[in-house]
Amino acid sequence: MKKADLGIALYILAAVIFFIIPIPSILLDVMLAFNIAIALVILLNALFVKEVLDMSFFPTLLLFTTIFRISLNVSSTRLILNTGNPGNVVSTFGQFVGGNNLIIGAIIFVILLIIQFVVINKGSERVAEVTARFTLDAMPGKQMAIDADLNTGIISEKQARERREKIQQESSFFGAMDGATKYVKGDAMAGLIITFINLVGGTAMGMINQGLGFGDAISQYGILTIGDGLSSQIPSLLISLSTGILVTKASKEADFSDVLVKQLFGIPKVLYIVGVVLIFLGITTPLDWKLFLALGAAFLVTGRSVENNLGIEAIEEEVDTAENQAEEIRKPENVVSLLQVDPIELEFGYGIIPLADVSQGGDLLDRVVMIRRQIALELGMVVPIIRLRDNIQLNPNQYIIKIKGIQVTEGEILFDHYMAMNPGFVEEEISGIPTFEPSFHLPALWITESQRERAESLGYTVVDPPSIIATHLTEVIRNHVDELLTKQDVQNLINNIKESNPVLIDELVPKLLGVGEIQKVLQNLLREGISIRDLLTILETLADHAATTRDTDVLTEYARQSLKRAISSKYFPANEVTSVVTLDPKIEQEIMASVKQTEQGAYLTLDPEKTKAIMASLETEIAKLENLGKNAIIITSPIVRMYFKKLTEDYFKDLIVVSYNEVESNIELQSVGMVSLS
Repeated sequence: MKKADLGIALYILAAVIFFIIPIPSILLDVMLAFNIAIALVILLNALFVKEVLDMSFFPTLLLFTTIFRISLNVSSTRLILNTGNPGNVVSTFGQFVGGNNLIIGAIIFVILLIIQFVVINKGSERVAEVTARFTLDAMPGKQMAIDADLNTGIISEKQARERREKIQQESSFFGAMDGATKYVKGDAMAGLIITFINLVGGTAMGMINQGLGFGDAISQYGILTIGDGLSSQIPSLLISLSTGILVTKASKEADFSDVLVKQLFGIPKVLYIVGVVLIFLGITTPLDWKLFLALGAAFLVTGRSVENNLGIEAIEEEVDTAENQAEEIRKPENVVSLLQVDPIELEFGYGIIPLADVSQGGDLLDRVVMIRRQIALELGMVVPIIRLRDNIQLNPNQYIIKIKGIQVTEGEILFDHYMAMNPGFVEEEISGIPTFEPSFHLPALWITESQRERAESLGYTVVDPPSIIATHLTEVIRNHVDELLTKQDVQNLINNIKESNPVLIDELVPKLLGVGEIQKVLQNLLREGISIRDLLTILETLADHAATTRDTDVLTEYARQSLKRAISSKYFPANEVTSVVTLDPKIEQEIMASVKQTEQGAYLTLDPEKTKAIMASLETEIAKLENLGKNAIIITSPIVRMYFKKLTEDYFKDLIVVSYNEVESNIELQSVGMVSLS
């Protein structure tokens, strides 16, 4: 056991023992002196600590000191009633502090109680209650501010984690302080009740056991009782004061005393005015002119000294700033920091800054947070932090999106304008600036605020600039989500599953498949827009088939078939006949005959002329679906699906290729054509 653990355990045990076992007066003197010392230590720590969280255990400490102090009250009461000799400390407090007079001692004791109970305790309790309420109310805003700083790259993930932990600690601390102030309040009440009981009991014991008269008994035992009350209430007052200091503490990083002195005596003009007022009072009133003139002169001299120091500090600060700037220029570039590549970046010109600035009403940062939530719900993947940066090299209203440091797309908006798009059925045209919607490259118009209501009434789809950027960013993430899934992300997903399904993970990783192989399967699914949110089903399927094959493409097909309910609901609406295109069995045979297996995986060796003919036929059939306003969906046999998808993905990026095994039995399909070579 550590010494600190042993010391705290003995402190609490001593309090319990003092309730039960009588202790000699000499030991009571030691404990009372120790109690005063602990109270002073707590007071000075609360005074000079830089942050309230540096005394995060203060609520628990209040409970410990309160129970210890009450146990000493019980022990001193026992000695007063039994022997009339509670020791040197209690007697000294009664005779010296209390003036060896019952009335004077009682008045001092009552004054201390009023100060503690009415002034300090009541104020501390109210401040703790309000602080706890405001701290809890401010938590969501602080969390959003941390997310915003993290998204803009101002802080790192580690710093964000530390700030979130600090917010949680502050919330817990002030919540606990709200309740802990009740200990101090109850302690003051208990002290008053114990003192009254001692006075009545001591007087009765003196009259009955020692044969003293009422006056002698109440005088002798009253002084001891007051001494007992003062010896416990003074440490209690110190700890109450510590509580008040801690809950009202505003200084975060600077030394409390320095800040306090600087705030009181830091403005020369104030000191000059006070000095002149004191001198005026000393000259024009019957007050002691020597005292007031001397004090006024002291304030004038102090004001002059502060003014000189402020001038010196301003010069020193200017010199330090210049030196720091020069040192920053001379400092060799930190090359290591340049190696960091952000997975996703959104850079924008200065004209778009108001959309990202919360103080100007911009909500782009909030939309970025919602994008991450949306992708997580839609595809089952946690998107990396999206960095937002302003770039003065861009046009004012231009923005670019980068994936792993490389620009993949760009767009431009008109601030204070809206984008209106014709969904296809609006015949009446409106005036505006022609443009293209950046996400899907659809024709659109920039319109003003005054045209918005009319455009919406005509049936146009009207979108504001932040929504345009957010939609564009979302589509870019969807198109590159497989690239963003790292091995560490996969390991984190596996760890989440392991908490509830340890047997599955122990069987699968790393005995049957490594993290890298699982990553390739998940990337294959994400590349075609299949959600990996049902990761448990995917891993169960991999565990079932990994013993027979470790080909990640084949394992992907098994995983897709296990997710057929999700695939069917994504592409084939319920209670509706879906138009599709099928694949000629002859083409399927040609494709399978051209598959070559190697150690690096399978690839196609299909004749280029046949490939060209297949693509031409496919283009014709896709046109039929598009003319019907339907998605381009091709149905193939299970064994051919992945090879046909690989064959077509360079020609038709958005083509949906589904096998028969990925379609639920209750889905109704209608073939509008067949891809063939004839």
